[in-house]
Amino acid sequence: MSGAHTLNETERQVENKLSGMTLDFDSMAAVSNIFRAANATRNYLERTVLAPHGLSWTGFVVLWVSWIWEPIETRVIAQEGGFSKATLTGVLQTLEGKGYLKRDPGSGDKRLVIVTLTPKGRNLMKKLFPDFNAHEQKVLGGFNKAEKRELTIALRKITSFTESQD
Repeated sequence: MSGAHTLNETERQVENKLSGMTLDFDSMAAVSNIFRAANATRNYLERTVLAPHGLSWTGFVVLWVSWIWEPIETRVIAQEGGFSKATLTGVLQTLEGKGYLKRDPGSGDKRLVIVTLTPKGRNLMKKLFPDFNAHEQKVLGGFNKAEKRELTIALRKITSFTESQD
């Protein structure tokens, strides 16, 4: 679902409002479009792939990170997923209630919690991820292989810069 105005309408309005200012409109448009594309893609994947499984984007990210790195500490899931520990706690409760993962105390430090997927959670990810990837392919259907690689390189450069600023 897009905003109330088209991308072209928004860009024209911004240019009108900000005309006369010394700004790099190309950088502004690029960053704006990264944000808009990320949100549109997330919303599309939630609607088409995740909602039928009763998953939110955050729930999927928690399952994905846990699936790839299990066993994994909750603090690492929060770091990898880019969300707060409070958000993670609620999502973990929901996913544990659905039988997709389990939390166990770490050895020694009582604050440490280790997450592992249950067989049900692993089966879900094995079934879900190929469908998720099929929709990723649809999102990038207008790109050839070389363009996908160029886009990936460009986005990694942006990610590398912004993450190095923390």
